[in-house]
Amino acid sequence: MKLLITSGGTSEKIDQVRSITNHSTGKLGALIAESFLARGDKVTLVTTQSAVKPASHPNLTIQIIKNVQDLLETMQPLVKTHDVLIHSMAVSDYTPIYMAGFDQITASQDLTEFLNKTNVQGKISSQDDYQVLFLKQTPKIISQVKKWNPNIRLIGFKLLVEVSKEKLL
Repeated sequence: MKLLITSGGTSEKIDQVRSITNHSTGKLGALIAESFLARGDKVTLVTTQSAVKPASHPNLTIQIIKNVQDLLETMQPLVKTHDVLIHSMAVSDYTPIYMAGFDQITASQDLTEFLNKTNVQGKISSQDDYQVLFLKQTPKIISQVKKWNPNIRLIGFKLLVEVSKEKLL
């Protein structure tokens, strides 16, 4: 069986030195990959540089991605060639579109002027007292999987916080 497994967490750039991310370690995806490798299955692991990875194995291929766009471009062709996708990656729900510095912000200030700007700085200055970060929703990649390959078996994970054990199950 050919499995595609995702693990770790994506990171979205704010500027050349800053990003927003999550705290996913990739342990779950690595454990899942190891269990299928032990059975003799072929595994492609799509993960991030900092995520935990299984030990090297002849049936293991690792693809490193950084952000949601990388994930989208990497996943689409892979989904078409695999039997099963186990999607355990923590994918960023939002990506920054602009960051602006202010000396002072008032509650009545109209911020719409900043929506048409783009961040062209290599590193946003730390001289301003305030920074405003606008976020744009990223595509839901898991919702595209069955369009790319209607026959793939899809298993997805979703992190829920502060819910009962019954709700989790």
